[in-house]
Amino acid sequence: MKPEESLAAPRRHEIAGRVEIVNGHGGLPLVKIRTPWSTAEIYLHGAHVAGFQKNGEPPLLFMSAKSHFAAGQAIRGGVPICFPWFGNRDGEPSHGFARLTEWQLLKTAAAPDGTVTVHFALPPIQGRAAWKNLRTEFVVTVGATLTMELVAANESCGETLEFEACLHTYFQVGDIGAVSVHGLEGAPYLNFAEGDNAVPRPAECYAITFNRETNRTYCGTTSAVEIRDAKLKRVIRVEKSGSQSTVVWNPWTTQKLPEDFAPADYKRMICVESGNVKQNKPSLAPGKTSALKVVLSSSPLK
Repeated sequence: MKPEESLAAPRRHEIAGRVEIVNGHGGLPLVKIRTPWSTAEIYLHGAHVAGFQKNGEPPLLFMSAKSHFAAGQAIRGGVPICFPWFGNRDGEPSHGFARLTEWQLLKTAAAPDGTVTVHFALPPIQGRAAWKNLRTEFVVTVGATLTMELVAANESCGETLEFEACLHTYFQVGDIGAVSVHGLEGAPYLNFAEGDNAVPRPAECYAITFNRETNRTYCGTTSAVEIRDAKLKRVIRVEKSGSQSTVVWNPWTTQKLPEDFAPADYKRMICVESGNVKQNKPSLAPGKTSALKVVLSSSPLK
C-alpha cells in the first residue's frame, strides 16, 4: 500500500486547525494536534505519543534521534505502551506487542474549551488468539496538560485474564545531574540496575537523584511524582489513577545501551513510568474493565 493510501481512512478524522493526519518519519501515519496551549504528535504505530510541547516551553517528552520508525520496530522515546506484558519474555518482543502494532484511529473530537481528544483501539492480531478477548483502547486528551488513558476490558465468557500495562514515558530534562524525583519517598522498590534478578530495597526517606544507572520498580504505590529540573527550571508532575506501580529509569553510561539510543542521551532524559507490573499486574474477571490513567503537567520551578 502506498503511503497516501494508508492515510485515506485516518484522514476522515481530521479537524481543521486542530487535527491533521500526515506521513511521519519512515512514512508512518502521524496524528498532529494543535490546541490554544500546546502541540502534540501521535503515531498510529503503537498509538505512540511522540511529542507534547506547551507553547513557549521546551518539549515535555524526550525522543531519541536514533529511533527507528519502521514496521515491527519500537519507537524510542515519547510514550511507548508496554502491553500486555512488561519486560522480557522468551521468544516474544520485549514489553509486549502493542507498541509494534498499528492501532486503529476510532475518532477525534475538539471540545468547546479548546482541548482535543483522540481515541485509538488495538486491532485483532493474527497469532495472538490468547489475547483476542481483551479489548484494548487508548484515549489521549491534549490541552494545557497531556492526559492518557489505557483501557482494557475482558470480553471473554468465563476466563480471567492476567496482563501487565505500563506507559513507559520518557521526559526531556536539561541535565540529569540537576534532576530530582519526588513522591516515592516511603515506598520500597525492586532494584534492576544490578541485573535481571531484582534486588529488593527498603523505602528511602529522600528524593531520587542520579549519578549512576537507575532502574527501579516501585510496587504498591499510587502517589503522584514530581520531576524537578534545575537546568530547565521546570517541574513536571505525573499524576495517575488505576496504577499501583511506578518505574524510574535512566541507563547512565552502561555498556548495554540499545543501538537506537545515543550514548550521550542519558543526560537529557528520565523515564518515570506509570502502570501495573510485576506483583501489581491485574487479574481481570470476565466483564470487568481496567483503566490506567496518567495526567502530565508542567510549571516553573520556584
